Order: sequence, then C-alpha cells, then structure tokens
Amino acid sequence: MTTVRVNSTDNVVSFDTDALVVGVHSGPEGLLPAPGAEGLDEALGGRLATTLGAVGFNGKPGEIAKLPTFGALTAPLLVVVGLGDAPEGDHDTEALRRAAGTAVRALAGTTRVALALPTADARQAEAVALGGLLGAYSFTRYRTNGEQPAPVVELTVLSDAEGAEDAVGRAATVSESVSLVRDLVNMPPSDLWPARFAEIAEETGSEAGLSVQVLDEKQLKEGGYGGIVAVGQGSANPPRLVRLAYIHPEAAKTVAFVGKGITFDSGGLSLKPSASMDWMKSDMGGAGAVLGALVAIARLGLKVNAVGYLCLAENMPSGTAQRPSDVFTSLAGKTVEVLDTDAEGRLVLIDGIARAGRDNPDVIVDVATLTGAQIVALGWRTAGVMANDDELREQVVEVAGRQGEAAWGMPLPEELRKGLDSPVADIANLHPDRFGGMLTAALFLREFVPEGVRWAHIDMAGPAFNKGEPHGYTPKGGTGAITRTLVGLAERYAG
Repeated sequence: MTTVRVNSTDNVVSFDTDALVVGVHSGPEGLLPAPGAEGLDEALGGRLATTLGAVGFNGKPGEIAKLPTFGALTAPLLVVVGLGDAPEGDHDTEALRRAAGTAVRALAGTTRVALALPTADARQAEAVALGGLLGAYSFTRYRTNGEQPAPVVELTVLSDAEGAEDAVGRAATVSESVSLVRDLVNMPPSDLWPARFAEIAEETGSEAGLSVQVLDEKQLKEGGYGGIVAVGQGSANPPRLVRLAYIHPEAAKTVAFVGKGITFDSGGLSLKPSASMDWMKSDMGGAGAVLGALVAIARLGLKVNAVGYLCLAENMPSGTAQRPSDVFTSLAGKTVEVLDTDAEGRLVLIDGIARAGRDNPDVIVDVATLTGAQIVALGWRTAGVMANDDELREQVVEVAGRQGEAAWGMPLPEELRKGLDSPVADIANLHPDRFGGMLTAALFLREFVPEGVRWAHIDMAGPAFNKGEPHGYTPKGGTGAITRTLVGLAERYAG
C-alpha cells in the first residue's frame, strides 16, 4: 500500500528521495518551470531547458521525461511532467491530478517519490496527492510471475500551503475507497458473487463505522423485492441487498445512493454475444462506487446522513432463469413485463430506489453501468446524468467536474415514455426502439422514484472500466469511477 505525507518546499534540491517530480509548462518562448521547480535549473547548471529540448520534451500535458541528476540533486532521478500552457490564474486541479498520476505510474518499481508540483493552496495539494496515490494503484492479486513492477511505496507532497496536511489526509482516505472499488471491479466473478460481495461490504463497512444490513434471497422474496429476485433466480449464486448507513448527530440532510451490483452479466436468456461478455465482471461498478463512497463519508466524518443500497445479483441463463415475457411485481407495487433479460440492471435498481425512499432522503442518486447506449452517446470516459429535477442534474454534473470525473447532463424526453407501455403489465423494461436507450432506461427508473423525492441517475457504463491503455491516474481495468462524485455530493449536503 502506498503511503503519503507532506514536507516543506524549502529543501527541494536537497530532499532525500529516489525520484523528484516537477512540472514544466510549454510556451511561445520555450519551456517554463512550474511552481515547485524553482531552484532546480540553477542546481543543474542552467541546463534544464536545453536537456529537455534535446530529448524532444515539449511540455504537453501528460508528457514525461526522466533525467539523471548525476549528484546535482540529492534525488538521483528527476522526472519532468508536462503541464501544457501556463494558466493565467490558478492551476486546474484535474490537470494536477493527471500530471501526478502520470508521473507516479511511470515510476512503478521506485520506492520513494517526491512530488514538487504546484500547490499554491490546500485544494491543489489534495489534487497532487490524490493523483499520485491513484496513479500508484496496481492490481496484482492473481499474478504469480512477479513481472509487474511494484507500485511506489512512499509519496511525499512538497507543499507549504495552509491546510495541506488535512487536504492530503483527505486524499489518502478517498484514494483508499477508490482503490477498494477498483479491486472489486477487477475481481473475477468466480471470486465475487453476490453473497461474497455482501460479506466484503459488511466487513469494510463495519470497520469504517457503518451500520450494515444484508437481506438474503429468502428475505428478499418475502419482502417483495421482485426485481432483484427475478434477475437473480437463474443463478446458482442467489441475490443479496445490502443496506449501509452512516448517521451523524449534527446532520440536517440525508442522501441516499443506490448502486447496480450485477456481479456478472451474461445477459440471461437474452444471451450477450461473447465479445460483449468478457468484461461484464465490471457490471457491479455502481454498487462498488456506493460502497466506496459510504466508507469514505464515514471516515471523513461528514456532517450528513448517508444511506447506500447495493443491489446484488448474478444474471445467468438456466432452467430457473426469468424469461422474456415474464411479469413480476416490484417493491414499489408496480408490475413489470420483462421483454429482454439483458436489460436487468434497471430491474434491481427499481427495488433499491423504492427501498431508499423509505429513508425519507432529501435526494436519491443511483449509479449504474446501465446501458451500452451511454457509450454510443458519450464515449468511454463521460457519464450521462439524468434527473427528475433540472437543478439536481446540473448539481451532479458540477460536482463530478470538480472531482475530475467527466459527466454530461442528458434530457428525459417525455415522448419516449409511451414506448415503455406494456399490454399486460404496468410497464415494460425495454423500449422497442433501441434509439435513445440511455434515456428510456432512465425514464423507466423514474417511474419507481417515490413521489416528491428529488432523484438523479448516473449511467457510467463506459467510465467504470478502462479497456484501453492507462492514462493520467486511470489504470487499465477497473477505474473506481463516480466514487469521488458521490463523496462530493455528500459534502455538498453536509452541514
């Protein structure tokens, strides 16, 4: 596990570390050292810009150059990361997160790394620390050959900003939760079935001070959780619903988060093609984000009440699986005709949303790897946000942006609702026209939101799992997406 601490910037040249990371801006007059790199050029005999130019370094965002210091600095290795054009005002925190993450990823196998990036205030210090910690993430649980280099062991943020210690401490707490979510998403479904996920939630939640309640398949059936039961009935691994609760004695507001937790999605009897199935271990990313967020909220001691619901099931084909044209009764009392068993995430979410309403929250936010249509509309890195309240939708988008998680507000066109009408039940789980699939899925969920409750839906099918190459502080595989957004929302509602 990577640790992080803060140290003063008055000894950057002589700071004892294995690698020193600094930022450099590009500009019309050449390369410009960013704040934090002062004094290094003099220590290097005025040759920093010349040397960087010789190796083709241009200062573009995410660009990396590694330079031996030959004793000019105490650190034997100087790592320069590009920050792009120098800003007219404050440095963007997301740019700092990505720069720190890029540098630390490039230093895997190094024991000690010092980050001398711009930290004019506590927010920037937190961004540098969080980016570095997330960049150090590595999932090696199943590797036996030892070929992958070990992550950085010790990070030091060089900063004199007021409040830097507390800010870096918050970064450490949040990064632990994001790493937990990444681990869960990366775990194979053979090791993470619903009951096992519930056990992990109970263990980690209790350690963080959360109250935890788990409903098994019998309790779910008796309690009327028709959606979760229907999706899980085809698997040898029965479903679970986990309720996590954090109560602060001084809280004035309550937020409820609901996460889709399909530990593996085969599509059920509406079987997916094999090419669409190999990464469906990530279909529990929404539930993972809710668990990670609740753990962080508790550890940060936020003055807000927060409840989280993990709607856990495995969607498998078998003789007991739900069939296209089946009808079930949801926890909200509405009947649902199942036209496609691969549109299962919304079926578990509606029970979680209905249950969350009983907590009388000020807001319900559900998060899910819900539709391939989200990827078609917004790509792999941007989540879609829909809501029954325009102000809440924009608030979620704004909070996500502050946390460095790309999100875009989307509409809920009323003309699409008619396509969800069923001739035999209150509503069908799929619109016959596949266009606008992200929007119709959200319209379906909206039907089960308790009256008078503000609700938002985050579809992060793409952002939850990086199938491409690592970038910034984002690794290949599980990303932990939206965990930070949920924590940020809880902070927004905290007293």
